[in-house]
Amino acid sequence: MALDHYVTLGHSGLRVSPICLGAMTFGEDLGWGSTVEESQRIMDRFIELGGNFIDTANFYTKSHSEKIIGDHVGRHAAKRDRLVIATKFSGNLYPGDPNGGGSGRKSVISACEHSLRRLQTDYIDLYWLHNWDIHTPIEETMAALHDLVSSGKVRYIGVSDTPAWKIAQANVMAQFRGWPAFIGLQIEYSLLQRTVEQELVPLALEFGLGITPWSPLKSGALSGKYTRGNLGSMARDRGPFLEPFLNERTFTLLDALEAIAKVHESTVARVALAWVCGRPGVASTIIGARRLGQLEDNVGALSVKLTPEEVAQLDALTAPTFGFPQNMQPIFPAIHNGGTTVNGVYAPASGFGLVKGETPY
Repeated sequence: MALDHYVTLGHSGLRVSPICLGAMTFGEDLGWGSTVEESQRIMDRFIELGGNFIDTANFYTKSHSEKIIGDHVGRHAAKRDRLVIATKFSGNLYPGDPNGGGSGRKSVISACEHSLRRLQTDYIDLYWLHNWDIHTPIEETMAALHDLVSSGKVRYIGVSDTPAWKIAQANVMAQFRGWPAFIGLQIEYSLLQRTVEQELVPLALEFGLGITPWSPLKSGALSGKYTRGNLGSMARDRGPFLEPFLNERTFTLLDALEAIAKVHESTVARVALAWVCGRPGVASTIIGARRLGQLEDNVGALSVKLTPEEVAQLDALTAPTFGFPQNMQPIFPAIHNGGTTVNGVYAPASGFGLVKGETPY
């Protein structure tokens, strides 16, 4: 696969590159990140390689991320129209203003107008609900998004960091009312974050939402940068996103990734990214890059073809533990199938069923 081998995002006709350029690191306003000039070089190289999908949010680097994108590509129609520019709402940029964030109609529409201004564009290709606002009825949010799509200011909508049951409620409601439904699902997904496979990944597969994983290297824990030997000497600037995962379980996984990387003449980071890119339902994996070299290295993950045995090894090392009701699923074939094989799944009949010759009461 290559960066210019495009895929449709979920149940839509929107074509996106298999890797999405995450722009959370554009700008140094938070004390870290890329300079404006480096951000521009990263965008140019991404586009040169065939990438067309850029993701940001209204409050990334205090809104500077959107402005950097707008200044470099948004104001140039020939560049802008060839790109899929995604941004998010929900984040509050205005201390003291309770309507400055969240997912109410007032906030959603205002955030969209400000994002359009900063991005210097007439439309947003993909507008994400950044995270679930428990204080706003989902029908209010979906109605506001319907209005933005109807007005031409937004082309498609997606959802991020929201419970599966709430997403299902929103999409079913939208479909019944003739409103646009979410086509994309942005979730944290990596070898070290697989709990999304309990509810969110099955939801995406059932509803046709294209998954766009964020933090596929778990805040750098899977970059190959950290080892047992340098654990005490490396600068760690991701705090709670990284620290809990620098442990023996992760280092055992890194040992396996390094061994696989040697076979493929590749890197730990590329192998970890290749695993994510190959997961069921994943359409486009979001990668961030503070430096141009990081972009070049990570895009190389698309050339790594893991064998079924390698995937199975990584799966076994990182298998998540599911809670109820998924933890009961192994016994369901015995309850359902009556001792027969259904879609290749066999289990002996449950002891609660009838024995041949018996009749039910």
